[in-house]
Amino acid sequence: MVEPPANQPEIEPLTRTQVLIFMGVTAVVLLLAAKLWLHFDSVALLPVRWLAIDLVWGVMVGGLITAASALVYRLWPAYRRSADFYVRLVVEPLIWPDLIWLGLLPGLSEELLFRGVMLPALGMSWAGLLVSSICFGILHFSGWPYVIWATVVGLLLGYSALATGNLLVPIVAHIVTNLVGSIMWKLGNRDSQQPLT
Repeated sequence: MVEPPANQPEIEPLTRTQVLIFMGVTAVVLLLAAKLWLHFDSVALLPVRWLAIDLVWGVMVGGLITAASALVYRLWPAYRRSADFYVRLVVEPLIWPDLIWLGLLPGLSEELLFRGVMLPALGMSWAGLLVSSICFGILHFSGWPYVIWATVVGLLLGYSALATGNLLVPIVAHIVTNLVGSIMWKLGNRDSQQPLT
């Protein structure tokens, strides 16, 4: 059984196949939502420009988020319980090559919707940044502490999009955060994991 945060019922662990299907379906749903929003609204998608400096910024923002997450994990017990619940549910069943999908699928689909479409639609402003970040946080519900942290991460990703005007920065940052965070968790829990494959 996967132990959820306090006041939540225990749930059966997911299988690797279930996690991969859930990730794929979620990515498709988010991509469809973004496509429909663009179809029915006159909003312009935040551009993706392949600039070396923005790739570097994305890696740096992803590293900052990963380091901050590790610090928050150590200092905030309620967040630690929510994060442990989430990674045990999602990351634990995956094998090492699957972590690439864990980085790419949410990094692309969530950034396209929340920073690529929603942020410009709500206005490239502090209000748009706040609303899109709260929506991003709620998408990551596995207990309120995790929602709060995901909202903060959404603010950082959104700010990187506002500051650069380039969707590539939050996409790279999101991929780096998911990939490095899941690798660190797998390495830290090697005793309970399957062998490297």
